[in-house]
Amino acid sequence: MLALMTLVALFAGAAVFFVIAAVGVLLLKVAFKVIFLPLKLLLLPFILVAVVIKLALIVAVGAVIVAVLIPLLILAVLVLTPFLIAHLV
Repeated sequence: MLALMTLVALFAGAAVFFVIAAVGVLLLKVAFKVIFLPLKLLLLPFILVAVVIKLALIVAVGAVIVAVLIPLLILAVLVLTPFLIAHLV
């Protein structure tokens, strides 16, 4: 009987230890979030500028690709039209 009571006491002690450890880890995570929040808020404008520049570059590259493809397509139509007419005749 004494061994059973010892095991129950050990289990209760371990349960209390794990609850305290979980609360400690949670408080540590919250503390790090509170500590790093000003740093995150300071870096947000730089991240915004980087994202805007990235989007501007993507749009500019897309515009260049379209600007190059349109004359190439017109040239292809001009070159291939006689062959298509000859094929139909």
